[in-house]
Amino acid sequence: MSLVSDSAFRRALARARDGKALDVAEATVLLQARGDHLDTLLDHASRVRDAGLAAAGRPGVITYSRKVFIPLTRLCRDRCGYCTFATAPHKLEAPFLSPDEVLEIARQGAAMGCKEALFTLGDRPEDRWHQAREWLDAHGYDDTLSYVRAMAVRVLEETGLLPHLNPGVLSWRDLQRLKPVAPSMGMMLETTSRRLFEEKGQPHYGSPDKDPAVRLRVLEDAGRSNVPFTTGILIGIGETVEDRAESLFAIRKVAREYGGVQEVIVQNFRAKPDTAMRGLPDADLQELAATIAVARLVLGPRARVQAPPNLVDAEYALMIRAGIDDWGGVSPLTPDHVNPERPWPQIDELAARTAEAGFLLRERLTVYPEYVRAGEPWLDPRVMAHVAALADPETGLARQDAVPRGLPWQEPDGGFAASGRVDLHVEVDTTGRTGDRRDDFDDVYGDWEALRDRLPAGPGRSAVPSEVRQALRAAAQDPAGLSDEQAVALLSADGDALEELAGIADELRRQAAGDDVTYVVNRNINFTNVCYTGCRFCAFAQRRTDADAFTLSLEQVADRAEEGWLAGATEVCMQGGIHPDLPGTAYFDLARAVKKRTPGMHVHAFSPMEVINGASRTNLSIEDWLHAAKEAGVDSLPGTAAEILDDDVRWVLTKGKLPAKEWIEVITTAHRVGIPTTSTMMYGHVDNHLHWVRHIKLIRRLQEETGGFSEFVLLPFVHTSAPIYLAGVARPGPTARENRAVHALARILLHGAIANIQCSWVKLQDDLCRQVLRGGVNDLGGTLMEETISRMAGSENGSYKTISELRAMAEVTGRPVRQRTTEYGVPSAERLAASAASDGVCQSVRRVLPLA
Repeated sequence: MSLVSDSAFRRALARARDGKALDVAEATVLLQARGDHLDTLLDHASRVRDAGLAAAGRPGVITYSRKVFIPLTRLCRDRCGYCTFATAPHKLEAPFLSPDEVLEIARQGAAMGCKEALFTLGDRPEDRWHQAREWLDAHGYDDTLSYVRAMAVRVLEETGLLPHLNPGVLSWRDLQRLKPVAPSMGMMLETTSRRLFEEKGQPHYGSPDKDPAVRLRVLEDAGRSNVPFTTGILIGIGETVEDRAESLFAIRKVAREYGGVQEVIVQNFRAKPDTAMRGLPDADLQELAATIAVARLVLGPRARVQAPPNLVDAEYALMIRAGIDDWGGVSPLTPDHVNPERPWPQIDELAARTAEAGFLLRERLTVYPEYVRAGEPWLDPRVMAHVAALADPETGLARQDAVPRGLPWQEPDGGFAASGRVDLHVEVDTTGRTGDRRDDFDDVYGDWEALRDRLPAGPGRSAVPSEVRQALRAAAQDPAGLSDEQAVALLSADGDALEELAGIADELRRQAAGDDVTYVVNRNINFTNVCYTGCRFCAFAQRRTDADAFTLSLEQVADRAEEGWLAGATEVCMQGGIHPDLPGTAYFDLARAVKKRTPGMHVHAFSPMEVINGASRTNLSIEDWLHAAKEAGVDSLPGTAAEILDDDVRWVLTKGKLPAKEWIEVITTAHRVGIPTTSTMMYGHVDNHLHWVRHIKLIRRLQEETGGFSEFVLLPFVHTSAPIYLAGVARPGPTARENRAVHALARILLHGAIANIQCSWVKLQDDLCRQVLRGGVNDLGGTLMEETISRMAGSENGSYKTISELRAMAEVTGRPVRQRTTEYGVPSAERLAASAASDGVCQSVRRVLPLA
């Protein structure tokens, strides 16, 4: 520990006293406070805690959770130097607890009034221990997390206890799988020290799941997934005080950005026999108190800060003075399997010691009151009834007279009752949306100010004319061979250089796709706009209680498909919000409804985000889910939800959407099982030109691997009602010059890989569509018949285009215009006749004329 001057302590303490935000250096100073300085620090921390409890509506209340500890497996692929929980297979009767053993623990706990079932286990033991793999195979589980999921459901159904899952490092997709079976989850960050992970002999060396970057990513993914999440730091394992301060600030950053950190544990290291660190001294309790106090000051009054009561000896009052407001889980039945030498205090004793410090001890649930009261999106509908059965609806704490009883856990029963503003698809062009933003705008998307820190670097300098000329020559000679630098230079083209770029692209268009300008007669159907994903660019998503929210019945979806068919459509395009009430099989029901009513219709449906949602809710693999979708009638997937395939951009642009690698996996798996897709790019928001170039090149690489893309669709960002623009984070979309340049560049970079480049008349003005048709574009997309997503964002180009309007837009190019199928084939004579009779748009939407 470094020496700190008295004046440094006084300066830092003065800032804490005055409520000023501490920086890492000041926090590092205060972590070393002892004696009188520590007393002053504790007083400041107590005051902040008390203000937070008053604001939360429970002044003077310290909470705990009555739990049972379910050590599902003690096998682990990591080798932490201080851990006595993880062990080897030969020391266990079986690699995993059996279902009967799990339920026996849970039932005994329920009988003793417990309400939380804490599932603790090692990280992915099947990756290290063949015994774990063999046990899972023998019992019919794909992996450890599948068993965790199954046992959580059994506990919910047979005992009513609420699972809190601690399975270690989780991916974004893992969180989607587990959220429906648990109100909360957790994983200790422990420390951000890379030294403890990278240096041989340090406690985290050789443990892949202890990489600080990996663990921080888990915290972020939990926030993106709206999972109430417990985390914390472990002190005394060889980290420095600077490491501790940095760890607390890392947690604060995630908590502010996503709002999902429900509690922060400050836990002191206790040496254990038979571990590599058995000879190290325990963390000093004064040191623990200082760390808790600094955590309280750094994290602020809204944070819930916990110290495990079985690790503080008799110093309950000291920890309360330091600023805790929670004692964590306390079990009247099971030991602390992580610290077995430290028995839990009796709950009556804990209440008495808490009262001695002037506080009332109250029981909470595994999920904190703030999230209980908020409900969606933090609680999945499948566990809401289980939580409600135990919660006081006013306080969100545990109901004192609640007795846990098993309740059915099941997928929602379909959720296809028509509700809400089902005529929004036509009213959006007349009365419009109710307001320009949702009334939960300030919190549903995370902290806007914290988000600004994530903004990617700007585009850098614009290319000079000589660089643009050199890039143009390279494009003409070897279109697909352009370097990133050359491609970025072309996006700066203007004036004569822009015309030359468009000319090069148009010649490549002629070579790849001929002179025809194509379009498809299709019916767009958005079956619901209820969604809690939190995409910051999306003005379409609504909560179920919002004035503009709607969900269509299966009958209404089929009716609209039939209307499209009678108007000559060959394609239905279906996408919707991630509605929490729809089961993972709902997508199959939608496809079947359309196919039953219109057997000849091509079903182009469900974005990769919807595929992930369906697979996660059904606990199927992506491949198995796609096979089922294909059997249900899905013919192709829209390659939307791509936005920009760079997570640095995605995590600004969207809170909870799938990461880039998940989009890629869905798309490539679809191609592998014989489902073609489109590909897209939405651009002009928080990205830069290099992101565009890399995105297009990634699309090309995927096409070279799979050959499954039918087209590339460019989607300029529509800003008017987009939350991220209203918050002042995004720019107001690309310029007209940029639009022309990027359409041309897409044709150049994709030459020889993807023949069809499509512009979006929904997002571009008609004149700009005409210009890009002269610069590489060969397809205008569809008549749509209804378009709600872009219109809700503020697009002024209407909700449909007739065939006559599409032809008028294209014919000024002097090129032939023809109707196509989804696969770019020629529709049957019957389809052509039907579309000609309707002009490609069904009568029901013609009540509204498109905006000029």
